[in-house]
Amino acid sequence: MSLSVVIPVYNEARGLPELVERLETVLPTVAENFEVIFVDDGSRDNSAQVLTELAAQRPWMRVIILRRNYGQTLAIQTGIQHAEGEIIVLMDSDLENDPADIPHLLAKLEEGYDVVSGWRKERWKGQFFTRKLPSILANALISHLSGVHLHDYGCTLKAYRRDVIAPVRLYGRMHRFIPIYAKWEGGRITEVPVSYHPRKYGRSNYGMMRIVSVLLDLILIVFLDRYLQRPMQFFGGVGLISILLGMGTFGWALYYKLTGQKAFVETPLPIFTALFISVGVVLILIGILAELLVRVYYESTGRAPAQIRKKINFPQSIRV
Repeated sequence: MSLSVVIPVYNEARGLPELVERLETVLPTVAENFEVIFVDDGSRDNSAQVLTELAAQRPWMRVIILRRNYGQTLAIQTGIQHAEGEIIVLMDSDLENDPADIPHLLAKLEEGYDVVSGWRKERWKGQFFTRKLPSILANALISHLSGVHLHDYGCTLKAYRRDVIAPVRLYGRMHRFIPIYAKWEGGRITEVPVSYHPRKYGRSNYGMMRIVSVLLDLILIVFLDRYLQRPMQFFGGVGLISILLGMGTFGWALYYKLTGQKAFVETPLPIFTALFISVGVVLILIGILAELLVRVYYESTGRAPAQIRKKINFPQSIRV
């Protein structure tokens, strides 16, 4: 295979026929050999049935049906593991990404890049303060902390060379940070503007909790990038800050005591400050350690994070 397109699917039954039709029009113009891998992530509608019917007459269309909903990241990881192409393109199934943009991504790869990311330049038109500005700030923050400067980390439509994406193992909700992983593999990264179409069917699966998840994942990415091989600088730094804050709090309470304003027992400030700082630091450190333990578990045991119920149109030998 020269080209693999990986598409995670969750409750998108109504839009799938149109998406397959668009792909069927575009892909033969850019690759002689191609495959499209749809990964149904435990959809609650009849997406799995629709995919099965569409794949019946299309040998280039592969379908993986997961046993339950594992999340977009693990669905993407499963698709990548089963992809045969030397070029792997990721995209969403909700028709917001246009298959007609795939040739632009591939053309940019031909210039020598290893990762080409889509940039939905016209997204959030007319919603500058409510949607566009927060998006700009979030992407700027991620770019600054990671050193990979992209305008639109949230755009799934991206093209990768196999050698920079195959070694990547994704957990949690890390799919939006794949370009950062590719940078760790020495990949050259760029982006191109792509079209954006508002969702036609159903409703978005993104909510406010996704923002919290992204921020927590970003903290983990920064830790893995900067402190994975020297964790004492991170944990020790946090510990020193905590100690300094504790000393500052004690100095504040001591000032009250020496000036005769309040005795130690007359203000809960020392107790609350110590409690909140301690709990916050412990929770963050436990979270990071837990993430590392999960990675060690899956890598050492070889156990796949996502269990597959059925495969359609796959050859007997699959490179994983």
